[in-house]
Amino acid sequence: MSFMCIRLFKPQSGSPLLTLSRTLSRTRAPRWSQHQQQQLPPQTRPRLHSVFCPSSGVQTRLQRTRHIYSSPEHLLPQTSSRLPALTQPAKLFHTSAGLRALPAPVLWLVFKPLQKLAAIILGRSIRKWWKALPPNKKQLFREWVWQRRWHLVAAGAGLMLITSLFLFTHLEESPITGRTRLLVFSKESFMELAQHASNEYMEEFEKLFIPVSDPRQQVVEQVVQHLVQRNQDMDGINYLPWKVHVVESPVVNAFVLPDGKVFVFTGMLEAVADIHQLSFVLGHEMAHALIGHAAEQASLSHVVDLLSLILLTAIWAICPRDSLAVLGQWIQSKLVQFMFNRPYSRKLESEADQVGLQLAAKACADVRSGPVFWQQMELAEQLKGEPTIPEWLSTHPSHRNRITHLDRLIPEALELRSKCECPHLPAVDPRAVFSKTVQKLLEDAKKQESEENQERERALVPLPQVSTIPPHGGQPQLGGALAASALLQMDGLALKGV
Repeated sequence: MSFMCIRLFKPQSGSPLLTLSRTLSRTRAPRWSQHQQQQLPPQTRPRLHSVFCPSSGVQTRLQRTRHIYSSPEHLLPQTSSRLPALTQPAKLFHTSAGLRALPAPVLWLVFKPLQKLAAIILGRSIRKWWKALPPNKKQLFREWVWQRRWHLVAAGAGLMLITSLFLFTHLEESPITGRTRLLVFSKESFMELAQHASNEYMEEFEKLFIPVSDPRQQVVEQVVQHLVQRNQDMDGINYLPWKVHVVESPVVNAFVLPDGKVFVFTGMLEAVADIHQLSFVLGHEMAHALIGHAAEQASLSHVVDLLSLILLTAIWAICPRDSLAVLGQWIQSKLVQFMFNRPYSRKLESEADQVGLQLAAKACADVRSGPVFWQQMELAEQLKGEPTIPEWLSTHPSHRNRITHLDRLIPEALELRSKCECPHLPAVDPRAVFSKTVQKLLEDAKKQESEENQERERALVPLPQVSTIPPHGGQPQLGGALAASALLQMDGLALKGV
């Protein structure tokens, strides 16, 4: 009857001889006679392990067992040829591809709501903890704070010093204008974010893109290529792969992503009067990408949001009720928006107007058409009866301030244009031409209106109310008191640059 035996074996983990033991287990172990074992030194004799047979309970010693040798290699009887694991090269380990971390701007966008929620929870918890304290413990806490007031002041000063050092080490100069700015997020990290944004825009406007053979698409591409070729000295203009996409939409808009993707709506192509105005508009949008305004604006917003978290926590900790805390949070968000975010956005727009005018000047465009474009936009909004939004409520400067700002930059742009070996401009200023054209249209409209009034008086027909917006959604025509007031305002602005 056969017995199943269990061998009690405890190898030394981590020993260099463990690999040798496993290798020898795959080969035939040499048979050592009792006489040969006695002739070997004690430290080189094979260790025989005890084996118990559960059925008989008798302890025996196996003469054939696996040997773990601690002797030198020359004492091993011809085992080198039987060790393929020691002579063959080790196999290479294959690891999975490393996971790429999300860019910092994406993480900031994801965790921005969570930061505000954490500040609200922290402030509310502090308020409840303070209310739950008995009066004696509140008094003890006040005394503790007063005794350590200088330590707390020193901690606050140290925190302010660290924050100032952080902001100071992240200051750099704008690549074109030389303006000192805060840049927490680099332009490289924003390239990944721009790639995500461009993919979303491509999916959104996929069915609205006009074909490449469309003349409007070709004109925009030619203007962009011409701006790039004539501004090779501009820092970073060759780094971006400029790609044009024209969207079939009546929206008067155009924008350029930080990765150089240009999106132009057909409504903008209808709003511009000539190729010179289109060059100025595209130069303005390209300036945003060249200077890195997206990364700059996000950096400022990130720092302001982090600092406002302290104020938000204090609001929820001090306000006695949640309703008052919500009101205080709303006031705080509006103050941050109107005091930091929107003024800074208007500043970046003005800088883009300046750099865009330089790009158009080097491309030999008539830079005097830049203010004319905004004159047209201002007049169109007034004729449509759209309410005028105060500048401090908007992220963009008002049309009038933009016109005034561009008029001041026109002499410098004309001088820059003359240095680029461009053909001479016509002697007639397009701003004066636009003003005279609008004035003539206004005079014709007044004359026609006067004739109609005389005919009605003869027929004793009551005069209807004058409207500047035609019925049934038609295009507005110049006429009426509103157009007259708009003309007088624009005449004054246009004549300043003549």
